[in-house]
Amino acid sequence: MRSGLHPVIARLYAARGVTSLDEVETEFRCLHAPVALKGCGDAAVVLADALAANKRMLVVADYDCDGATACAVAVRGLRMFGARIDYLVPNRFEYGYGLTPEIVELAAARGQPDLLITVDNGIASVDGVAAANARGIEVLVTDHHLPGDELPDARVIVNPNQPGCEFPSKCIAGVGVIFYVLIALRAKLRRRGVYADGTPEPRLDGLLDLVALGTVADVVKLDCNNRILVAQGLKRIRSGRMQPGIAALFRAASRDARAASGFDLGFALGPRLNAAGRLADMSLGIECLTTDDIGRAWELTQQLDGMNRERREIEAGMQQQALAELSAIEPGERATLTLYDPDWHQGVIGIVAGRLKEKFHRPSFTFAHADDDGLLSKGSGRSIPGFHLRDAVDLISKREPGLIHKFGGHAMAAGLTLATANIPRFTAAFEAVGREWLTADALSRTIETDGELEDAYFTPAFVELIDGAVWGQGFPAPTFSGEFEVASQALVKDKHLKLSLLRGRQRFNAIWFNHVDPLPARAFVAYRLVSDSWNGVARVQMIVEYAG
Repeated sequence: MRSGLHPVIARLYAARGVTSLDEVETEFRCLHAPVALKGCGDAAVVLADALAANKRMLVVADYDCDGATACAVAVRGLRMFGARIDYLVPNRFEYGYGLTPEIVELAAARGQPDLLITVDNGIASVDGVAAANARGIEVLVTDHHLPGDELPDARVIVNPNQPGCEFPSKCIAGVGVIFYVLIALRAKLRRRGVYADGTPEPRLDGLLDLVALGTVADVVKLDCNNRILVAQGLKRIRSGRMQPGIAALFRAASRDARAASGFDLGFALGPRLNAAGRLADMSLGIECLTTDDIGRAWELTQQLDGMNRERREIEAGMQQQALAELSAIEPGERATLTLYDPDWHQGVIGIVAGRLKEKFHRPSFTFAHADDDGLLSKGSGRSIPGFHLRDAVDLISKREPGLIHKFGGHAMAAGLTLATANIPRFTAAFEAVGREWLTADALSRTIETDGELEDAYFTPAFVELIDGAVWGQGFPAPTFSGEFEVASQALVKDKHLKLSLLRGRQRFNAIWFNHVDPLPARAFVAYRLVSDSWNGVARVQMIVEYAG
């Protein structure tokens, strides 16, 4: 790498496989071109023709943060081009996931659109697309999920993971896919001479705050391309150029948008949006992201914040139940975990599965009832590195015909529906695949760190340097490690361990969240660095990830 890069930052990049500074370039001009994204050019033609004919368009969204931001990008973006467009997001408790025949009927009842556009869903909507075709409604599918054995008969499919697509960034989020379609549409209209008379072209970079939020919240791998999208979105947020809804979410989370980071997007804003889809209707979140009324955005954000608090309470109760159930089980003897409770809330089972995965380092599924009579249940799963969850579920569906009604997902997360009576059968099949695929090494929790950090770098300026880069899934934020003397330790709020650590003559403030057991006099500590302000003075604090 060329000179001028901070030596520690250069070491961190090298440890993550970066061999050239071009790989960490975050300028917009370095994005992969849309031409390699299969179907993107055809989608631009469909949309350009629809605009010219003043056709009615309807976006069908998913009910998570990626789906909400993708919907907002589609609606805001296409309105910039003059589209007649509205959106419809399925209520997960009434209609389930994706473009289903029921959603097509609902769309037709609201005033039949000429064109349905799916965002962050649709690749598995074979029946839904067929229902739309039967009504004479065209369908444009934009998605990033892995396809099944059969593709829907849509007018156009844009998905980097469909067969024959050579787009380099296979892990782009759903919001990124629709953003690319808009880029291609603008280029198509430019070639058609729409802007030849001096009509200003839409500024699509104004949507990058939404793209960044959806990309980080969906926990997709932050490859070079995704890091550019996130970096550009954060740049706009830090400069105050963001949607009113994004600004309101920062305010509700008590986060400073001027110092926005990927951590803020993933752990403060994302959960507040997701809460709407988990407990109620994601239309609330989408309206928050599409309104230009600052007062309305704040009103909606306060509702989302309240839902998020309710979601946390429900999750805490479910997690406590799950851990109590596991107290009679030795997870070390199992390759996987599967839990079911008839009283669990189906909107929160994914979060609980994630908590179990983190605590026990096992691929985990949690199930809750999907209907009032309890005959059907929905399962949400989270996985560990080296175990492709969607492929595992696919294998189970082939080995056990009729067991799984429908499923979908990624390597690290998947969802499915089956008969409640068949949960024990699924549990056994899931465990069998786990024992086949997972080695003892894969089931052993490993904490990777970036090694020692010299005392001279425990400064707010260095933390600011770290925070200025883009870290996330597949490109983890720096975690350092070293041996320290434990000068003092005390519990904060009866659940966090507050520490004063010594190394040589230097003293360091540290906190280990959700940990209550005391440390020995000397401890090996793995930690992250954050800047902590008190009375206007910035100080460095260590966030402990592991100590022993």
